[in-house]
Amino acid sequence: MGTGANTHEAYMGAYECDPTSIFGGIISFNKNVDAPTATKMSKLFLEVIVAPAYDEDALVILKKKKNLRILEMPDISAAPGHGFEIKSAGGGLLVQGLDLNDINEEGHSVVTKAIPSESEIKDMVFGMKVARHVKSNAIVVVKDGRTLGIGGGQVRRSWAAEHAINNALFPLKGAVLASDALFPMPDVVELCHKAGITSIIQPGGSINDAASIEACDKWGIAMVFTGVRHFKH
Repeated sequence: MGTGANTHEAYMGAYECDPTSIFGGIISFNKNVDAPTATKMSKLFLEVIVAPAYDEDALVILKKKKNLRILEMPDISAAPGHGFEIKSAGGGLLVQGLDLNDINEEGHSVVTKAIPSESEIKDMVFGMKVARHVKSNAIVVVKDGRTLGIGGGQVRRSWAAEHAINNALFPLKGAVLASDALFPMPDVVELCHKAGITSIIQPGGSINDAASIEACDKWGIAMVFTGVRHFKH
């Protein structure tokens, strides 16, 4: 996932972080797709592109691709009206509310001696937006509005962190780590220190919060608590 001043910048930010896994993938935009972005995407094999709208010259480029589904969804960012999701569970159905909790730049509390910078706070908010869509246990590492590493679906939070950190293609010095749930122990903080990650955002609420805060203070890492947990299962 990537953000930018325009569609092309956002796409390139996401592409450069993992140019391999994008093959045969689905690309989603929340802004109109322009010709420069379409030109870049046309060089890849993609299954689906979905966006609110497309510039005419962008459609000309994309329609030349065989077996590419081009979808237009004007209200792509709108949440479903019913506000629930349904999953099968042991022969029955589990009905639960959608996770619509977005962390904003004021929806947190700093719990460490180190204070996150303005750019780190923006990356924290962005990282939590990504973490909301990653299967728990979920760890997301971001920097400058780009997703550098994702670790999801692990039974241990530290394993998710290791996966996100070890598979990043860019240096993580100065990056932000976002966690969908609390830290039961300070092992993830230690991993952040070794990787050069300087800020952490997580819900907080563990009986061992003090141990993680102490570890952050030891290594000069800023950490904020949101009080809100994401849990995708």
